[in-house]
Amino acid sequence: MNILILGDASDAHAAHMKNVLTEAGAAVDYLDTCLFPRQLRLSWRPDTRVGWLTLPSGRLLNLEDIHSVFWRNFSGVGVAPLTDANQQQVAFNDSMSTVRSLVQACPARWINSWRAYQFHKEKPLQLSLAKQMGVAIPETLISNSPEQVREFVGTREKAIFKPVYGGAHTKLVTEAHLEPHRLDLALSISPVTIQEYIPGTNIRSYAIGESVYSAEIRSSALDFREDLEAELIPIDLPASVHKQCLAILKAFMLEWTAIDWRVKPTGEYVFLEANPSPMFVHFERQTGFPITQKLVDLLMS
Repeated sequence: MNILILGDASDAHAAHMKNVLTEAGAAVDYLDTCLFPRQLRLSWRPDTRVGWLTLPSGRLLNLEDIHSVFWRNFSGVGVAPLTDANQQQVAFNDSMSTVRSLVQACPARWINSWRAYQFHKEKPLQLSLAKQMGVAIPETLISNSPEQVREFVGTREKAIFKPVYGGAHTKLVTEAHLEPHRLDLALSISPVTIQEYIPGTNIRSYAIGESVYSAEIRSSALDFREDLEAELIPIDLPASVHKQCLAILKAFMLEWTAIDWRVKPTGEYVFLEANPSPMFVHFERQTGFPITQKLVDLLMS
């Protein structure tokens, strides 16, 4: 059974999955798209939908022979530097188009898929869909308008801000952030996500297939990802929230995900985001939840 891991050995989670899948009897290779087109070879026939992948090791795989792919991270392509900027852009576009096409054409089971990855990049749409499903979300503004940002913040006791796409931790909005020159400059560079601050408790739920595993994350940090000492306490979700986890999994085109919630003092669960390629090894070690085994089961089924 041929299984690929999208990523490389420098990622601890990718290496972890390669080890456990190999121990389970699969033939496992990394699919590191950064090595395309210099070391990784891809070929595909749109008329017959037959394709081949030649790994840097020289191993040749027919796309039909790839059973499944574990999506750890997608790093784009690694086009060699060229002196002509136009040629460089053409080479990059051609390489990315080839990789994007092959990822979607490969008939293997993807955990998770390109469509799920693309949808995750549009986090405002993710929030909107959750709301349409009847899931509570924070009051949220995505904007690069200083006037709209000041109005939104001014009508709430506390507000937080974070990137629209991701890549940085959540911070509280302060008066210094709203200083006119600073705010105008920041918003001329990029828009921002502003949300109401929700007092309460952080909950992370891993939904895998038909299973859901959840834990309270006890931390004094505004963004628990900054707290290496955060305590993880396994919990049972309310039945309604358990159902919402599985509904989110399906609606977001996911095979597995980590869903972050904020639970108000009233007990209401508020959805923050669903990650299609979350870190999980530390969570698993602290809680004892069988996340790795569930992933192995998905990839080998």
